[in-house]
Amino acid sequence: MSPRRGTYSLVARDPASGELGVAVQSHWFSVGSIVSWARAGIGAVATQSIAEPAYGPRLLDRLEAGEGPVEALATELEGDELARFRQVAVVDARGAVAAHTGRGCIPYAGDVGGDGFSAQANMMSTADVWPAMASVFEAAEGQLARRLLAGLAAGEAAGGDIRGRQSAALLVVAAEGEPWRANVELRVEDHVDPLGELRRLLDLHEAYALADRADTLAGEGRHELAARIYRRAAEAAPANVELSFWAGLGIAASGDVAVGAERVAAALAAHEGWRELLARLDPEIAPGSEAVREALGVSRSPG
Repeated sequence: MSPRRGTYSLVARDPASGELGVAVQSHWFSVGSIVSWARAGIGAVATQSIAEPAYGPRLLDRLEAGEGPVEALATELEGDELARFRQVAVVDARGAVAAHTGRGCIPYAGDVGGDGFSAQANMMSTADVWPAMASVFEAAEGQLARRLLAGLAAGEAAGGDIRGRQSAALLVVAAEGEPWRANVELRVEDHVDPLGELRRLLDLHEAYALADRADTLAGEGRHELAARIYRRAAEAAPANVELSFWAGLGIAASGDVAVGAERVAAALAAHEGWRELLARLDPEIAPGSEAVREALGVSRSPG
């Protein structure tokens, strides 16, 4: 039994979207592979302290079978001889919440719940961590992923893990859908600033989501609207070469070949492989590719 897994986390349901999520930070390698569990339309779970990962799938199975969080968690704890060392929180698709902080958790440790969420922490530097997380999360606006990150940042500002920081994770699922699908699933396994890196990854995730939407619109022949969204994607992550490349092709397909070719040229300058890819692209897959090749003097690869 290891006493070292000090962690702080949030589980929550967003009342506007119905999204369910869990966010966590710890001075422990790959904390997201242990703590974070969620299933679309069912619930979200954080299992930490002397963590037993099985609490995640078992609690989600119980929720899916119709049990409430309080009943489900109580049943799991009853059969666990190490329950006094566990810290577990669960929220269901209706926003009902249950949490447990065992008396054996290393101080400072505790949890606090609110409307559709729970904040919990153990082995913290102060007893202010989980109340600060709850207060900021409750007051935050915007998408659930951003509110969860705001809550974690408040916990860090209030002192965080007594040992410092190492890893963080963010998992958000939809109000309904396939159980394996996640709206956001990001992990920082080992980093000097896990929350800062997680925030950067969320920015990049959102940029790629815009690019995916633009791809769909382009496939439907709606090139002008696709080009606008491609631009937004590239602007959201200006240093990302791949987004610059595909955004350039999308912009060219809408008729603005000069601007599109300029963006593609930036990708070609960063890595020679993009030039070869441009040469291989079929206009049916990338409608702007022929015009960009011509503008940049790139020949189409045979075959």
